[in-house]
Amino acid sequence: MTYTDLTKAITISCPNCGEKVNLSDSQCPHCQMGLMVAAAFEEKRLSKAGTGPLTPITPEILVPRLGEYLVENGMLTQEQLKAALDYQETQTRNGNPMLLGEVLTELHLVKQRHLDRAITEQILELQQALNRYNQHLEQLVQERTAELQNALQKLTQLNHLKNNFISNISHELRTPLAHMIGYIDLLADGSLGPLTAEQGTGMEVLTKASGRLQNLIDNLLQFSLATQGFMELDLKPISLQMIVKSAISKNLGKADVADIKLKVDVPSENIHVQADSEKIIWVLEQLLDNGIKFNRAPGEVVLSARLKGTRVVLAVRDTGIGIPPDRIDEAFEAFHQLDGSTTRRYGGTGLGLSLAKRIIEAHETTLDVQSKPGEGSCFEFSLPIVNQAG
Repeated sequence: MTYTDLTKAITISCPNCGEKVNLSDSQCPHCQMGLMVAAAFEEKRLSKAGTGPLTPITPEILVPRLGEYLVENGMLTQEQLKAALDYQETQTRNGNPMLLGEVLTELHLVKQRHLDRAITEQILELQQALNRYNQHLEQLVQERTAELQNALQKLTQLNHLKNNFISNISHELRTPLAHMIGYIDLLADGSLGPLTAEQGTGMEVLTKASGRLQNLIDNLLQFSLATQGFMELDLKPISLQMIVKSAISKNLGKADVADIKLKVDVPSENIHVQADSEKIIWVLEQLLDNGIKFNRAPGEVVLSARLKGTRVVLAVRDTGIGIPPDRIDEAFEAFHQLDGSTTRRYGGTGLGLSLAKRIIEAHETTLDVQSKPGEGSCFEFSLPIVNQAG
């Protein structure tokens, strides 16, 4: 079964009207609402589910205090209670704190046997109140647990819906974009006739823009597949020098334009690592691209590799703007940049680091980062060394 067939075979509830829809649908056939929009609103609502406070019902609310209990049961007048409380306060100020029951018996306002009976009845009422409260609390916990489970199930469905929407859009955009890029290439190389100098300049802009758009669409598609568990690795022994050279070559032009120096520091010996070459090169390209994008001229980005036991540690270090320590985790969130203004200033979808992290974790290792605001960042991960014949 293909990925497309799989999504058509899965049904979920529309976040807006609750009717059944196919995972491959972009619009609900029942309420006609765009499923992506409905999913976004529903996800925001569900993210708040189960976060309200559990209102406590304390025994003090359900059981009256001793003095009030005696007054209500006709064993003490309001005036006698006030006199007893005043006497208790005076004794406390004089360094002789007393319980209310002791005050009442000392002032002969209540007989001891009546006081004992009242306290016993209060203890029984307190016990009953505690039992009622425990039952009430248990019911609240059960209701909250069910609410959270339901919210989690719906959020899972919404994530499938959003990821499938991204995948569908990416597939739909790739076909017309391929046609555009094909004709742009034909125009650029003169196959469809000579170009003037101005037209040649315009074609260079179109070539760069279409390439960037193609990268964005590919990233969206890869991320969608990765989040739905469709990431497959083609693990083979690959040359360390080859993947470093490939990643560097794609970013040389960007670095020159941005006045950023690209440096390489890798061992000279022929080393092979076990990895998916295409995906690891993509990760290094993303890290280098970020190092250039979030840098300041004249700055530098260094791609290094060092041996550590039976592994090679690959690192990309830059002299850029850096990341606050308490916000490093945010940098790996999909469709997210640490400052909304950076999206406009630096561009990008915010998918690069999120997808890079997933690829590295699929290689059973981690993508670590050290960063200081204003001093730059360093992203690194390790891969196992293998023999070339391995």
